[in-house]
Amino acid sequence: MSDLENMQETDEQVYNRYLNERNEKDILILFEKYKESLILFINSLVHNLDDAEELMIDTFAQIVAGPTLFSERSSFKTWLFSVGRNLALMRIRKLSREVSADDEDKIAPENLELDILKNERKRQLYSALEKLKPQYREILILIYFENMSHEEAGRVMHKNRKQIYNLVQRGQKALKEQLERMGFNNEGY
Repeated sequence: MSDLENMQETDEQVYNRYLNERNEKDILILFEKYKESLILFINSLVHNLDDAEELMIDTFAQIVAGPTLFSERSSFKTWLFSVGRNLALMRIRKLSREVSADDEDKIAPENLELDILKNERKRQLYSALEKLKPQYREILILIYFENMSHEEAGRVMHKNRKQIYNLVQRGQKALKEQLERMGFNNEGY
């Protein structure tokens, strides 16, 4: 198959071909395409870049090793991010059960993402995002950084359309207020 034909294939076609033929090249195409954005998304949940990288690998391992639940009712990206989100939430629940009340103050969000973002304004925006409620931060990242539709974001977050629209609206308002507290006006954001 030529490179031109590969470029025209959808992620769903590449993944289904991988499932049928088990050609590692197919899964590597998807891995290279989504690894960075999946790490960033998972890191917004777990607040630890090392854990986010590990969970990204676990996400791909799960879709490679086990029987798939991908039904093509959503895009591959939406499904991949749902798998990653579920693994991250399981990790968070596991850690919260393991942490005693005395140790809770030792687990602080790490802002290692700031090192990833090169542009100063993006770092400031991300800093403002980190101060939002987790659901607001999550929906804004899915919609604006990952360019998911409201419907796709709803599938990832297990929310209905109205809940997603409300979260987006509240998240935007909270982000605007946070940026204003940080000394920014509407210019550039």
